[in-house]
Amino acid sequence: MLVTIVSRIYRPEPSAASLFLGAIADELTGRGNDVVVLTARLPKRMKAPRYAETVRTFPVVRDRQGYVRGYIPYLSFDIPLAFRMLFMRRPDVVFMEPPPTTGVVVRVVCALRRIPYVYDAADVWSDAADQATNSALVIRVLRAMEGFGMRGAERLVTISQGVVTRARALGVRRKIAVTGFGADTGAFAPDPAVPVRPLFVYAGSYSPWHGAEALVDAFGIFSADHPGYTLRFIGNGSERELIEERAGAAGVADAIEFIPAMPAEELLPHLNEAVASMATLRPNTGYDYAFTTKAYSSLAAGCPVLFAGPGPTAPFLREANRHVRAGIACEYDVSQIAIAMAQLAADPSSAEERVALGRWTAEEHSLSAVARRVVDNIESAAARSEED
Repeated sequence: MLVTIVSRIYRPEPSAASLFLGAIADELTGRGNDVVVLTARLPKRMKAPRYAETVRTFPVVRDRQGYVRGYIPYLSFDIPLAFRMLFMRRPDVVFMEPPPTTGVVVRVVCALRRIPYVYDAADVWSDAADQATNSALVIRVLRAMEGFGMRGAERLVTISQGVVTRARALGVRRKIAVTGFGADTGAFAPDPAVPVRPLFVYAGSYSPWHGAEALVDAFGIFSADHPGYTLRFIGNGSERELIEERAGAAGVADAIEFIPAMPAEELLPHLNEAVASMATLRPNTGYDYAFTTKAYSSLAAGCPVLFAGPGPTAPFLREANRHVRAGIACEYDVSQIAIAMAQLAADPSSAEERVALGRWTAEEHSLSAVARRVVDNIESAAARSEED
């Protein structure tokens, strides 16, 4: 088959979506399919390695941190995308990554050209946007666009049953396959030769619905009895100023570091030397069903996870702890987070435990296994369309 992947972000840009889409492209080409990726031109000074798939880029507007994020950047990708899809060689199926504006473009063009498409519903964007804006009009428009894009798909794939429930609430009646989300176990692996340092790492975006500022407050309490530790934020987000303010108020500004997002191979050493990685999800945001996918990469690297918040991540970690030493899950509460940090610092995982954690993650939650399930659905969507 000829498969087109549509996404504003693609490898080698550092993001969970890039790793995920790259694994899908690898699985598709490994099965003998031709793959064309329509994506954004890479940021300056970033070079793309050669892949088996064909990657076609187009200039886009990026925010101050270099990401395609926000209304204008999205439109700068989506408007040219409509023409790119109209005049490209007709594929057998399209696999698309949100935002919802991209879903609108893909549905309209695919309807005109009678192309089936599969929608990657990793989460529900309109739920997340509810925490970023007070405009009811914006939320209604975004929810309408998101539902429109989802309802036109031949089928959808997602990471958890919680997203299925929310998609049904948007009127989606198409088949939705829960394929999960895994770690790139080729890029993330333990290194027992790397000594663990007095370091906690938060790797990923820090937006309002994450509530990562609670980690800073907890770190302030923790640091009173555990001087010499560092809390390192690797990534980007709209809450940086708030986090910096909280760090100053807690008296730990000198112990908190901010590093831009980086590719997996550069992130790995940070995870290898950290006592634990950290992840949060603010409760009562309408986003409580979300899974914090950054946990997979940390576990694959053998680095335990400290998670604070609601949703499926906490029970996942508790179940994992039955097999390996995976970390600690607690409520989204500053005092509980501080206690969990102290517990991890007092008894850090040994090199053998970290190797066992990485091995278990590779066996149970590899990104390649998830990619196989997603590609099964892509190929099935194309076959079903041909039958119709």
